[in-house]
Amino acid sequence: MGGMRRVLVANRGEIALRVVRACHAAGIEAVAVYSDADRDSRWVRLADDAVHIGASSVAKSYLNADALLEAARSSGADAVHPGYGFLSESAEFARRVSEAGLVFVGAPSPVIARMGDKAAARAAAEEARVPVIPGSGPLADENAALETAPDIGYPLLVKASAGGGGKGIRPVRGAGELPGVLATARAEARASFGDDTVYLERSLEGARHVEVQVLADDHGNVIHVFDRECSVQRRRQKLLEEAPSPGIGPKLRGEITAAATRLAAHVGYRGAGTVEFLVAPNGEFHFLEMNTRIQVEHPVTECVTGVDLVAEQLRVASGGPLALRQEDVALDGSAVELRINAEDPDNGFMPTPGELTRFDLPGGPGIRIDTGFVPGDRITPFYDSMIAKLVCWGTDREQALARAGQAVSELGVEGVASTRPLHEALLASPEVRKATFHTAWLEEWLSHRE
Repeated sequence: MGGMRRVLVANRGEIALRVVRACHAAGIEAVAVYSDADRDSRWVRLADDAVHIGASSVAKSYLNADALLEAARSSGADAVHPGYGFLSESAEFARRVSEAGLVFVGAPSPVIARMGDKAAARAAAEEARVPVIPGSGPLADENAALETAPDIGYPLLVKASAGGGGKGIRPVRGAGELPGVLATARAEARASFGDDTVYLERSLEGARHVEVQVLADDHGNVIHVFDRECSVQRRRQKLLEEAPSPGIGPKLRGEITAAATRLAAHVGYRGAGTVEFLVAPNGEFHFLEMNTRIQVEHPVTECVTGVDLVAEQLRVASGGPLALRQEDVALDGSAVELRINAEDPDNGFMPTPGELTRFDLPGGPGIRIDTGFVPGDRITPFYDSMIAKLVCWGTDREQALARAGQAVSELGVEGVASTRPLHEALLASPEVRKATFHTAWLEEWLSHRE
């Protein structure tokens, strides 16, 4: 594919394996990296080469840019795919990869920096005529927040400018709470992101989380690959996603996908990205943020469009044009993804590291499993607790949900507690069957079960 012949996969778990497979399908060699804890992992064994990058902690391995760049150099890689999480949205890492003479399989560093700054991203959306949630710019101090908040209206959210993935967000119900929440949010943002800049945004009650997958190349092509529904989430961490969204009709779908491509074009985007929106009960939609990387939930989009998103990432990074035009992208059926995490839902979703003593995977028409683990592997306490993504396609939503129910009943996970039983209950709930959920629904539903 172009001049790209050997890609360093700067990640772990199922996304590392997903990228290794995409590289091989494109005729490209893949180099895995691994920490002490991941030495014997499946994605390491299936790569063409592998480089040890450090101890088990993320700071000493997958977040260690120096170690990753040295791994790329020593292995002869000419490109770096960051996957998701870790350094995938680090503008600094993207810049250093490029300055090292390597191809970064992702968005340009300046675009990552701009869209990673939530306040700057809001400004970009406004420039592109994309509706934004009423809010403020970056706040200078507490007095500025107190003066601005009444114009925005309560309830509202204090959000970290450098936040992402649902982190760095604090709700405020009334003016009396604002000073305390503001101080906590600043301290949290400083500790988590090294930047205590925050801003205010109105909290939309009963809204749905709908996101649009976009693809762009260096030849002026910007397209969308339709939408995903991500409203079933706990503490802004998604648990169940589907495509297309069952909560929007053709007219709104046309408007929201047009807004996403307009924004991507406006900021000079390249590669695969996701524009996230909140859709209010009255049908109004507002820009939430842009994720400048491949998403965890990208398989549901692949299932309903047939587009290999990671292959398109590699094609664009190699300098080629997208393999398809907008008119080539069509929806076919419905797909749902269940995140199977090593967490105990009956114990506050506490991570449950341990050995996977049993890991039976389901099969059948329309079933796809993305995982980096096999029976006997250890789920370590050092990283994200996701074990697998169970993705189920059907000719319509009813069939996709039916297949998901059958598949999750066949899934066998022993040795660690998991979210598998929770998904069985979710799939049986009237709200999921009828798609009447919103972003706060899961936490309300969980509280009623306790």
